[in-house]
Amino acid sequence: MQGYIINTSKVKEEDLLVTILNQKRVKTLYRFYGARHSHIQLGYKIDYEAHPTNRENFFQLRSVSHLPFKWILEREKFYIWQQFLKLLYNHLRDINEIESFYYDLLENMSIYLEKGNPKRIAVESYTKILNYEGRVHKDFTCFICGNIIKNKVILTRAFLPACQNCINKKGFDKKKILTLLDMYNSILLDDEEVEELYAILLEGF
Repeated sequence: MQGYIINTSKVKEEDLLVTILNQKRVKTLYRFYGARHSHIQLGYKIDYEAHPTNRENFFQLRSVSHLPFKWILEREKFYIWQQFLKLLYNHLRDINEIESFYYDLLENMSIYLEKGNPKRIAVESYTKILNYEGRVHKDFTCFICGNIIKNKVILTRAFLPACQNCINKKGFDKKKILTLLDMYNSILLDDEEVEELYAILLEGF
C-alpha cells in the first residue's frame, strides 16, 4: 500500500504515531523504533503495510519503503510541501474515510514540483480543494457587508472575498482571481501577489 505521511508525533522515547493519507483513508499507525527501521519524515511518500495488533482498531506500521521525489533535496520545495501537508492534516484530522481526490491531488503536486514554482503550485492546489469542497466564492460578494465588490477584492482565509470598505488591505484584481478560481491557474498573478495568496493559505484550509 502507498500513501503520504501527513503527520508524525513522538511517543515513548523514539516510537512514533504516523498519520498516512492513501487513496481511501487517513489512518494513524504506530511505528516502533528500531535500528533497522527506515527513516520516517513528514512529507514522505512511502510503501508500507499496516499490521493489526491485539488492540481493536490499532495498527502497526511495518515494511516501510521510501518512494523519493526527484526534488526531495531542494530545501525550499520540500519545506513548502511539508507546510501544505500540515495544513491538510489539520483539515482532515477528524476524518477516516476519504475520496481519492486528496491522494490524487498530492500525486499531481509531487509531479508539478519537479519544475514548477512551489508557492504557485500550493496556491493552485489550495484552490482545487476549495472548489472540490464547494467553498469557492466567484460572485465577489463581501462576506461581511453583503455588497457586491466593484473594485479590488480582498481575500481572507479560504479565499473568502471582502471589500476594501470592510477590510483595509491591499486588494487583488478580480479578473486575475477569477482565472485562478476557474482554471486553477496563477499565470496572471505576479510573484508578489502569489506570496500574498500563499500567506493567506498558511492561515488554514
